[in-house]
Order: sequence, then C-alpha cells, then structure tokens
Amino acid sequence: MICERDYQFDVNNVINGLDNRTTFMIRNIPNKYTQAMLMECIDSTHKGTYDFLYLRIDFKHKCNVGYAFINFINARSVISFFEQKAGKLWSRFNSEKKCELSYAKIQGKVNLINKFRNSVVMEQDLSYRPKIFYSYGPRKGEEEVSITLLQKKKKKRIDLTLIPLI
Repeated sequence: MICERDYQFDVNNVINGLDNRTTFMIRNIPNKYTQAMLMECIDSTHKGTYDFLYLRIDFKHKCNVGYAFINFINARSVISFFEQKAGKLWSRFNSEKKCELSYAKIQGKVNLINKFRNSVVMEQDLSYRPKIFYSYGPRKGEEEVSITLLQKKKKKRIDLTLIPLI
C-alpha cells in the first residue's frame, strides 16, 4: 500500500543520491494562472531543466485546479527548483498561496506521455494540453511537436468475420 509519505519530497535524499525521481506535482497554484504563466514563472529560473509540463484545468470554468505536473530532466535540477520556489508566494495576483512540491505517482516523461495520450485533455484547446520539450541536444528546452507524441494510440480491432468458425 502506498502512503502519503511516499510522495513527500526530501531534498537531502536527492543530495545524497538516495532518491532519483524526477516527476513532481506542483501544488497551491493560484487558479487564475494559465499554463503560459506557469511556464514563464518556471522558466525565469529553470528554463531547459524540464521536459514535460501539464497544468490541470477545469474545462467548465476555464481555470486551473491548483496543481501541475512537471518532469525534470534530472533529479539534480529539482534541488535548485525546490530551494528557489518551494514555500514561496506566487508572484501574480497577490495570492497567499505558497508553492508546494511532492512526488507524482506517475514518473518519467515517457510514462506521462502514455498517461495523457488518450486523455480527454487532448480534445481540448492546445493551450490546455500537456507541453513536451526536448530533453537533450541542441534543441534542449524547446517545445516538441506534441501532435505526434501525444497522438491517441489506435486500439486494435479484430474483424470477427475473418475468423473461421470451427
């Protein structure tokens, strides 16, 4: 059984090499923040250190629900993000909310892509969809074309008329 303690971030475990998880839930995001605003906030100190970002949206009310998922390219990037952002007030809208970090249940860019590939979010406006970025190379930190990475997997259908009856 997984308990809440399994998702608590301990910066010392990362520093000491005891925890290498890279996917986090950023919590207490003011509801007026858009994904673009969140990216701007993160990029002000950590551009190019993450390869997946998704701000969860309430489609009915057209605002976020207060949390996002981010995958850092390596666990070391989390240390400076934690030191600069965790426990700090958000810079917009005079919000009293403070940024909190915890580990996400789903870990890694590939697993996140697979999770969201068939999600209803992929039928929504592009600005609401997860953002995927190059992890390495000369384009590191640039947004990847998510249309190919997040295309729905086609479910295989079997044509029963082609199966002989015995």
